[in-house]
Amino acid sequence: MDLFDGLGGTGPREESLGPGAVVLRGFALSHDAELLSAVQDVALASPFRHMETPGGFRMSVAMTSCGSWGWVTDRTGYRYAAVDPVQGRPWPEMPAIFLRLAQFAAAKAGFEGFIPDACLVNRYEPGAKMSLHQDKDERDFTAPIVSVSLGLPAVFLFGGAERADRPARVRLSHGDVVVWGGPARLRYHGVTPLEPGHHPQVGGHRINLTFRKAR
Repeated sequence: MDLFDGLGGTGPREESLGPGAVVLRGFALSHDAELLSAVQDVALASPFRHMETPGGFRMSVAMTSCGSWGWVTDRTGYRYAAVDPVQGRPWPEMPAIFLRLAQFAAAKAGFEGFIPDACLVNRYEPGAKMSLHQDKDERDFTAPIVSVSLGLPAVFLFGGAERADRPARVRLSHGDVVVWGGPARLRYHGVTPLEPGHHPQVGGHRINLTFRKAR
């Protein structure tokens, strides 16, 4: 576990968001340059794009994927696909640093043996947001979700089992990782509109890596 124990060897600061959910502060900081380089490689193979929801709305967040499966949305619905519909070929292979980070973060949060087969890579520009939703397009919900924040800070909304439940507002900074699973697996979550700013490594936007076991 020392590989991802944060800066100074002291380990990340853990903040509980309730049973099955935790924020690992600074967990990815010591490998941020390698992660960002891998993001560039993924985006070169499968560029970021603004997808369309089934209701015909353009998503404010630009997305791509890597791994065996990629998440897509269009007028026909939300789903996982083995082929990038824009490029017409399989999604890029998941970088080794991505897989290691996701597995170590999941284990740190109490979810041993996590093997993600999909990583959604989201790029937030100022004003972009993610409405409250559940991650429920996966075939089973026994595996956790691992979410990595890079770049500009964001406010993560972590709600309850119902959309109407009032969400907690959790400020996430560069290098923070959120893991939720078990009793928290289907909690609603989202991101408030990103505030303008500048990050010395990422520039004027935020990158979010979301690891899942899709199949």
